[in-house]
Amino acid sequence: MNFCSHCGGRLIRRIPPDDNLMRHVCPACGVVHYQNPKLVVGCIPLWEDRILICKRDIEPRRGYWTLPAGYLENGETAAAGAARETREETGAEVVDLTPYRMYDIVHVSQIYFMFLARLAAPEFHTTKESSIVKLVSHSQIPWDEIAFPVIRTTLEDYLEDHARRRFPFSCGQIETRLCR
Repeated sequence: MNFCSHCGGRLIRRIPPDDNLMRHVCPACGVVHYQNPKLVVGCIPLWEDRILICKRDIEPRRGYWTLPAGYLENGETAAAGAARETREETGAEVVDLTPYRMYDIVHVSQIYFMFLARLAAPEFHTTKESSIVKLVSHSQIPWDEIAFPVIRTTLEDYLEDHARRRFPFSCGQIETRLCR
């Protein structure tokens, strides 16, 4: 961040009074620009015993498989955001969204909030964000082509929970970084 969105002045980094963290501050107008983690919302869309996955047709990680997920927008609930992202990435409608996992990914300043969801119908299609969208059985998950560590962990957790037929909500942290 270089310039103040309030007055256009050049920003400096300093610890503001009554704070303890380095921030972007505008010396011209005094505005402190707080930067906070982004909330990513998504789901595991299920139809019978299969999972709807999509192959990314956008960067980052174009050509890799993922679950539908993306940034929460202002003015929407986490569940509404997960349903919207599913629609945008797969053309599918999901219902019965249930909180499932929350993962802190501190090194990229993101928090993932993932839901379990049921497809309203087995209807889906490619989109501008996904070159392939398909239902897969547990044995068909393309493990070597998963886009992000958080998606791999979500799927691994789901398969363990599916074997137990219990799907408790839990929180965790992803520390794995992508290899480039």
